[in-house]
Amino acid sequence: MKEHGNEEPVFEIGVVIPRRVVQEKDESCDCAYVLVKEFEKVGFVVERVIGIADEFIKLAAPLETLGRAAAELQIKKQTLIGMDLQFEVEEVEAFVKQPDGSVFSWYERFQCYCHLIYGTVNNSKSVKTLKFDGKEIHWEIGENLLLKLESLEIVKQVFPLHDEKKRKKLLRSWALQWWDFTSQPIDEIYSYYGAKIAIYFAFLGMFTRWMLFPAAFGLTLQLIDFGSLKLVVLPIFFIMVILWAIMFSQFWKRKNSALLARWPISSIVAVDQGYKISGRKSSSWQPPMELMKVFETDRAKEKEIFQRHEWLGRLMRFRNDAIIIFSIICLQLPFELAYAHLYEVLDSDIIKFGLTAIYLFAIQYITKIGGKVSVKLIMNENNENTEKRADSLVYKVFGLYFMQTYIGIFYHALLHRNFSTLRQVLIQRLLLSEVLENLVENSLPYLKYSYKKYRVRHKKNEKGEAREKFQFSSRVEKEYLKPSYSASIGEELEDGLFDDFLELALQFGMILMFACAFPPAFAFAAVNNLMEIRTDALKLLVILRRPVPRAAATVGAWLNIFQFLILMSICTNCALLAWLYDEEGKWKIEPGLAAILIMEHVLLLTKFGFSRFIPEEPAWVRANRAKHTTQAQDMCSKKLLRTISGGVKTFREEKKLD
Repeated sequence: MKEHGNEEPVFEIGVVIPRRVVQEKDESCDCAYVLVKEFEKVGFVVERVIGIADEFIKLAAPLETLGRAAAELQIKKQTLIGMDLQFEVEEVEAFVKQPDGSVFSWYERFQCYCHLIYGTVNNSKSVKTLKFDGKEIHWEIGENLLLKLESLEIVKQVFPLHDEKKRKKLLRSWALQWWDFTSQPIDEIYSYYGAKIAIYFAFLGMFTRWMLFPAAFGLTLQLIDFGSLKLVVLPIFFIMVILWAIMFSQFWKRKNSALLARWPISSIVAVDQGYKISGRKSSSWQPPMELMKVFETDRAKEKEIFQRHEWLGRLMRFRNDAIIIFSIICLQLPFELAYAHLYEVLDSDIIKFGLTAIYLFAIQYITKIGGKVSVKLIMNENNENTEKRADSLVYKVFGLYFMQTYIGIFYHALLHRNFSTLRQVLIQRLLLSEVLENLVENSLPYLKYSYKKYRVRHKKNEKGEAREKFQFSSRVEKEYLKPSYSASIGEELEDGLFDDFLELALQFGMILMFACAFPPAFAFAAVNNLMEIRTDALKLLVILRRPVPRAAATVGAWLNIFQFLILMSICTNCALLAWLYDEEGKWKIEPGLAAILIMEHVLLLTKFGFSRFIPEEPAWVRANRAKHTTQAQDMCSKKLLRTISGGVKTFREEKKLD
């Protein structure tokens, strides 16, 4: 962007149109030419690139263009006195700059780009006839040009482009930085990818650093034979890891607050999803227009009508949750228990392997169907905004994955008390599953990219256009062929962060809920997460397109899921310790068992007590906010007094004249 006076513009958005066979003689009627002229008219810097199979229009926006769009969108930005005010181009120096020195964040720039791109309409007094590849297109009066071309599949896609200079810098300082494993340039990640992705990597880095303590403790228990003291050491280990998990969740809230205070994120942007790549704003919950009319005309009925609307929305969410829970219990639970039982009773390893292959194949379809059903259900919920809808989707789909991941482990641990099988299953999940998931997660996008390039070349060969091997020389075409950062459950409400957070949450539950059965699990998870930081960075920077930015600046529903897993782990580990003390299954209330029951209640109380003891915001964040609030109040008071004083003087002058 030309915010810093750079001579060379940075192209951040690409528009894709098919490469034409028939070239129009009259260029002024050509669709692509008109589109370029309309983009230039609104202030874009435009560059056209001819690819092998498609043409690309690259767009860059100077500060003046972005500022005008921000003012039209009434974007509120943080000012130097701490208040969020609507952006004005003339007062640009009054607004807080981003960590990289730019005026607008990547999310705000993307909003402005979409507003300008999809704001092109036919303002003339007649229908315009455009041509594309020999076909005539009638651009009606007041009709949106880009939406029209998208509906006719002339514009194939609009997508964000990588900034090559910043991308290479992040490669060196982040993805390829192996000396300090948990070190990450979070501010640079925020500037380039937006708050949501930066928060994920901040969470992953803190989670990995904190895991080094239980990893060292768990390895010590595994390597040193404590003999008869093991039944004393295991409860101590269990208490320590639970306290560790509770403190991690509370201190993460403090870190999240500190990051938001460091980044100039307004409260409006922090809760609103904003524009999707289609350019149309995601629908947030709003009361129907009929209710608003009633509110304006008949205030006597307003309370009753709005309450009815509110509670109907809540009942709808309750109904959807009940449908998902009932489906999991009645459909998925028997399937998972049948697989766990067969795995327990079968003796042949070959048959077990075949059974596992069938199970993994079937569970993929079950989860995919569950995700699609969840998406359809939440579309009718009265959620406040798109991020709230995304959180609702996370809760529902996580229930499916929770049952899929843990029910077999519960079966081996709690019903059969088969600790050897339990450890074997944990090792398989932690070693094989996570290693395979990482390989698939990073290799599958590359294979998709290679296949797309092959298909482009193959189509050219079929048309007889190829005399030599095609080379993809343009960077924009390579980026277009790369896969997007999408979620396995669909792209409407979630991006690839869903799968990344899901992987972390399932790992967290596995190592914590069965900590007493397999203490070295923390060490395996720590090593995996150290690799995950770099592989995820490489995936985003090299393998995938630049993601569409999201406004949310917290981990959202995932923090509640982590806290739920902590509560579950207190119960499961207490059960494991009880069975270790009560090998004969007589269930006598001996001192050891009584101590475990007391310990469970104490830990549950500690879990809720820590949320009150540790403040969610650092003191400096509260002090900084209070300072800005005081400054804003003082300035508003002075302005108000000047206005009143001026009005009184004018009134007195008029009175004297009379």
